[in-house]
Amino acid sequence: MQSGDVKVAVIGLGYVGLPLAVGFAEKGIRVIGLDTDPDKISSIVAAEESIVGIQSERIVNVCTGNTPSLTFTTNYDALKNVDAAIICVPTPLKDDIVPDLSFVELAAKEILKRLHDGMLIVLESTTYPGTTEELLLDLFQSGDSSKRPLKIGKNYFLAFSPERIDPGRTDYTIENTPKVVGGVTEDCTEVSAELYRVLVDSVVQVSSPKAAEMVKLLENTYRSVNIGLANEFALICDALGVDVWEVIEAASTKPFGYTPFYPGPGLGGHCIPVDPQYLAWKMKQLELDTKFINLATEINQSMCEHVVSKIVHALNLKGKSLTGAKILVLGVAYKNDVADIRESPGIRLIDRLIKSSALVSYHDTFVPQIKVKERSLDSLELTGKLLSSYDCVVITTAHSYYPIDLIVDESSIVVDTRNATSKYSGELGNVIKL
Repeated sequence: MQSGDVKVAVIGLGYVGLPLAVGFAEKGIRVIGLDTDPDKISSIVAAEESIVGIQSERIVNVCTGNTPSLTFTTNYDALKNVDAAIICVPTPLKDDIVPDLSFVELAAKEILKRLHDGMLIVLESTTYPGTTEELLLDLFQSGDSSKRPLKIGKNYFLAFSPERIDPGRTDYTIENTPKVVGGVTEDCTEVSAELYRVLVDSVVQVSSPKAAEMVKLLENTYRSVNIGLANEFALICDALGVDVWEVIEAASTKPFGYTPFYPGPGLGGHCIPVDPQYLAWKMKQLELDTKFINLATEINQSMCEHVVSKIVHALNLKGKSLTGAKILVLGVAYKNDVADIRESPGIRLIDRLIKSSALVSYHDTFVPQIKVKERSLDSLELTGKLLSSYDCVVITTAHSYYPIDLIVDESSIVVDTRNATSKYSGELGNVIKL
C-alpha cells in the first residue's frame, strides 16, 4: 500500500484512534476519522490539545489546506469508499465485570452493511482472546453484503492488532513501537502488515488474531501482576516499619534478574486495571481459574483502603478524625502529566473519603473538573494559602509541575502515595509515605 493511494477509516477517535489517524495522515495516507460523538469531532477540529494529549499543531497540519489528509465524519457511509477500516472503540467492563463489546459490535455491523471487495478490517480495541474470529468474522460470514458472498482472505481481510499507546510518553511513539498483527488467514496478516508498515518502523506478524489478542493481554497482565507484587511489598514494608521506596531503589541496582515496579494508590487507565479481567472472564467460560491474576487484581484494588488508613493515621497524629476533616487530593489523572481520568485512583479515593464524611477538594491542572457520583468538583489553584488551610494533603498523581517544596513546607501533613517527596526521606515529620 502506497501513501496517497490508500484511504483509511479510523473508527473511534479517543486515546487510541486519534493518534493513529493523525499518524497515518502525516504519512500521506488519506484518513477519515469516524466517531458517533459530534462534540468530540468539534473538539478535535478546534485542536483542543487536552482531548488526548496530541500537540494541536499536528492536528491542524493534517486537517487544513486545500486537500487535507485527515477529515472527520459521524456517518458510517464514509466506509463505502475506504480501503481499510480500523476499529478503535472503547471496550469497557460492565458492572458485573463482564466485557462490554457493544461498541465493537455496533462498528462491525455498520462495516458489514458497507463491506466491499478488497476491504481490510482491523480491530485494535483491547478485548478477550477470540473476539476477532468469534464476533467479527462470524458476523461478516453470516451476513451477505452483496449479491455474491465475499470470501475471507480473498475478497476481504480481517486482522487484530493490539494498540500499544502510552499516553504522555514521548520516547516511545506509534512509529517506533513495534506493531503486532495477526490475521484470520496468512493473506489477512500480510495485507494488514503492509498497511502498518507505512506508519511504523517494525511490524511483528503472528499466526492468528487470537495470538495477537493474547499479546496485549500478556503485556498488561504482566504489569498488573508485578504492580500487585510491589503493592503487597508496600503493605509488608509498612507493617515492618521499612521504607518500601528505599528497598525498591536498592534492589534496582542489581543489573540482572530484577525489574522495578512501583506501588501506588491503585491501578488507573483503561488498560492495566481492565485487561486482566477480560482474560479472567474468558478463562472462566472455559472453567479455568486464573488464581494468580485474580489475586493481583484483589491486591491492587485494596490499595485505596490502605491509603485511607494512612490518611486516618495522619489525621490522628494531629488529633483529628476523618469525619469532617478537610482533605486536599493532588492529582486525579490516572498517571502523571496526562488528562486521562479513566479508572482514576484519585477519583476513587475522593469518592471513598466523601462517603466517610470528609470535606474533600482536589487540584489537577490537567483535569479542571470532575464528577464524583452526582457531585461536580472544580480543580482549585495550588497555592501556599490553599495547602495550609487543609488538615491533610494527599499526593495521588506525581505531576512533574508540582512544587514539592511548597507542598511540604505549607501543608500540615502530607500523605505521599507516589514517592514524590523522596528527597525529604527521613528529614521531616509531616510526610507519611505509602
